Amino acid sequence: MWKKYFWVFFISMVPLIEIRGSIPYAYSVDGINFPLACVIAVIANMIPVPIIFFFARKVLEWGKDKKVIGKFFTFCLEKGHKGGAKLEEKAGKGLYWALFLFVGIPLPGTGAWTGTLAASILDMDFKKSVIAVLCGVLLAGIIVGVIYAFFYEALGFLL
Repeated sequence: MWKKYFWVFFISMVPLIEIRGSIPYAYSVDGINFPLACVIAVIANMIPVPIIFFFARKVLEWGKDKKVIGKFFTFCLEKGHKGGAKLEEKAGKGLYWALFLFVGIPLPGTGAWTGTLAASILDMDFKKSVIAVLCGVLLAGIIVGVIYAFFYEALGFLL
């Protein structure tokens, strides 16, 4: 039984898949408590957030001078700074709302990992960023859950 929850937990922590993959997995597994699976998915999706926030930028700055990875790490930093400057200019005081919506819209590449990396590169406040990312993860989970439940039930009705 716990093996099913482990997979929900594991899938939620995988970059790019995150909660967008774990919620449909949890919904399709027989005998799993769906509300509990959702709680596990949100917690697991949030575990990497502090690590990414505090260390990702440091790793990128450390690696920008290295021979093999330097160009890519420099590209990531420059892209982050340019994108962050544009976002700050457009969003102004609504930067945390923009982060919330960025994470909350369940598209590939817009999850907690990417949102937290962006917050780190932009030197955003840790506590406010975590709250925005958490709310975004909750919103993404609700959207994915509702959409998947609708299609899962509709498919069951048709079959």
